[in-house]
Amino acid sequence: MATNAEAATASQGPGTGDDVLGAMRLDGATLFRVWAPTKFHVDVLVQRLGSPDLIIPLHPEGNGYFSRRDADPPIGALYKYRVDGRGPFPDPCSRYQPEGPHGPSLLVDSGGFHWTDATWQGARFERQVLYELHIGTFTQAGTFDAARERLAHLHDLGITAIELLPIAECPGRRNWGYDGVQLFAPYHQYGEYDAFKRFVDAAHGLGIAVILDVVYNHVGPDGNYLSEFCRDYFSETHRTEWGPALNFDGRNNRGTRELVINNACYWVREFHVDGFRLDAIQSIFDDSAVHVLAELVARAREVAGRPIFVTAEDERQHGDRLQPMAQGGFDLDGIWNDDFHHSARVALIGSRDGYFCDYTGRAAELAAALQRGFLFQGQHYYWQKQRRGRPVPRGRRHSLVHFLQNHDQVANTGLGDRAHVLASPARYRALTALLLLGPQTPLLFMGQEFLASSRFTFFADHQPELAKQVHAGRREFLKQFRSYRDPEVQAAVQDPACLETFLASKLNWSDLDQHHEALALHRDLLRLRRNDPVLSDPVHSNFEAAALSEHALVLRWFAEEHGDRLVVVNLQVELPLQPVAEPLLAPPLDAEWTMCWNSESFGYGGRGAVCPVTADQRWRLPAECAVLFTAGRSGTEELRHA
Repeated sequence: MATNAEAATASQGPGTGDDVLGAMRLDGATLFRVWAPTKFHVDVLVQRLGSPDLIIPLHPEGNGYFSRRDADPPIGALYKYRVDGRGPFPDPCSRYQPEGPHGPSLLVDSGGFHWTDATWQGARFERQVLYELHIGTFTQAGTFDAARERLAHLHDLGITAIELLPIAECPGRRNWGYDGVQLFAPYHQYGEYDAFKRFVDAAHGLGIAVILDVVYNHVGPDGNYLSEFCRDYFSETHRTEWGPALNFDGRNNRGTRELVINNACYWVREFHVDGFRLDAIQSIFDDSAVHVLAELVARAREVAGRPIFVTAEDERQHGDRLQPMAQGGFDLDGIWNDDFHHSARVALIGSRDGYFCDYTGRAAELAAALQRGFLFQGQHYYWQKQRRGRPVPRGRRHSLVHFLQNHDQVANTGLGDRAHVLASPARYRALTALLLLGPQTPLLFMGQEFLASSRFTFFADHQPELAKQVHAGRREFLKQFRSYRDPEVQAAVQDPACLETFLASKLNWSDLDQHHEALALHRDLLRLRRNDPVLSDPVHSNFEAAALSEHALVLRWFAEEHGDRLVVVNLQVELPLQPVAEPLLAPPLDAEWTMCWNSESFGYGGRGAVCPVTADQRWRLPAECAVLFTAGRSGTEELRHA
C-alpha cells in the first residue's frame, strides 16, 4: 500500500517545497500542508455557514507531503481534512482549536499580532531564576490574560524566566498539559489564539523570559488523529509508560522528526518563546546517527537568531546530554537534578518512603549535590535495581536545575501537599537559602514564594470511561509509597476528573498578605543572588562545599577581588563546633567573617538572628538556620547594597 501511494504521489509533481506544517496565510493566499505518505488523496473541507463545505484537494509533493495554496479560505475559516475518503479530521498541525481537539481547526492570522519586544535580546541560561507555573491554576480565571496581570509580581520577586507547563491543545476543560494532542495549538481554554503572544510580549517588556514545557515522548490518549494520516508517526519497537512512543528512528520516520522539530521552531518563531523544558527525554527513543533532540536544539537556535536555552527532564540523569552534538550530546543548557530534590526532601520531612529510599538527607549528600551535581553518577540505584546517572561536564555546575518543589513532586505527596506544609518552618527557610544561594540554577514552583495554602494535585478532564482508568492508575502509582497504600489514603486520593480537584489546585493570592514574611525571605535571597558580584556568577565562581556534621554543611565562594562568601546551614538542633576542624570555615588572611544575612531574622518569621561566631571565634550553629557571611569590609559593603 505504502509503495503504491508513494508512486502515485511522485507522478503528480512537486508541491511548494516550503517547510510550513498546518495552515498559514501567506502573501494573500492560504497554504495548507500535511504529511500523509501512505495516502492517495487529502482534501481540505472548509466550513461555510448555510452552504456545503468548500472542498479543496491538496496536491502531493512527491515526498510524503500534500499541500496547496488557495486564495479562497479567509482568516477565521474553520476546516478539517478528509483522507482517502475518511474523516473529516482536524489538522494535526492546527494553529488553534476553538472547540477542542475533536472540533474543526481555525485558520488564524499568524502575522497579525503587533509585537512590542523589538529590543528583547533573548535569554542565556546563565544567571536565570526559573518559575514553573500552570496557566489554568496560576489565577482564578486560569487564562493567559489573567496570568499576564501577575507578571509584575514575578518581576518584583526577582524571577528571570517563566517555565510554563505544557499548553498544547488537549481534551477536556482542564488538564496538566501532558495529554496534548495538537502540538501547534495553544489550549483554547486559556484564551484565543493571540492571548499567549500577549503574555510573552508583556513578559519580555518586564525583562522576563518565557520557556515552554514540551512533550515529545508521546501524545495524549484522546483526540489524537495522527494515525489517520500515517501510522508511521508511532514507533513499532519503542513504547513509553504513557502509550506508544513517537517514531524517530524506525521505518518512514521523516515526518515525525519534522513534526517535533518544526513545532519547536514554530514556538520560537511565531510566539517569541525563549526556549524549552523537554519532558521525560528518557522516553524519547532514537537510535539514529543524529538524535532528534540534538537536531531540534540546533534548528531552534538557528531559527531564533537570538540566545535561547533548552533544559530537560531526564530520569536517567545523564550529564553527558549537556555536551555538544560533536561529542555525542544534545547541546542542552540544563538538566533537572532530582537527586538534590530527593535528598533535600528527606532532610525536610524525614521520610524515605518510595523512591526516596536511596537518599539519607544528610549534609554530606547536600554538599555533594552542590559541589558535584548528580549524586548518582553510575553507582547502583536500589530503587531501580540498576546503575543510575552520569557525570556533568566540568565547569557546568550551573547547568543543573535545583528545586524544593515542582508540579510532579508536590502532586506525588498523595494529596498534593506542598513541602512547606510538611516541614518545620525554620528548616524550610534554611533549605530555601541553600536553594537560592547555591551555584546551581534554582526553580520555584508557583506560589512557593508565599507559602501557598492550596494543594496541587493531578487533574485531567477525560471521557467517563477513560477518567475511571486515570483515577485508578493514579491510585496505583501512589502505592509505590508504603504510606499511600493505607486504605484511608487511597480513598482520599482525589479524582483527577472532578472539578473540585482542579479548583482546589488554584493559587489563593490572598496568601500574599497572610505570608508576607515568606515573600520577604524569597525577595531578599533573590536580590542577593542577582546583585552580589560573587553569588551572581555561577559560571566562573570558585566554589566548594563540605559537611560539618550529619546535619550541617558549609558553602564557600573564593573571590579575592570582592571578598569570600560563606554560607553555613544547620538543619537540626543547635550545634557547637569544637574543634573547628574544617578549612572552609577559616577566614582569609587578615580578615574576619562578618554576618550579612540570617534565615532566622524576625522579618522572615524567625525567632531572631544569632551570629554563629562568638567574640572569641568559637562556632555555635543555631538550630535550623542558614547564615551568610562575607570576609572583609569591602564584601560587607557590597552585600549591604546588593
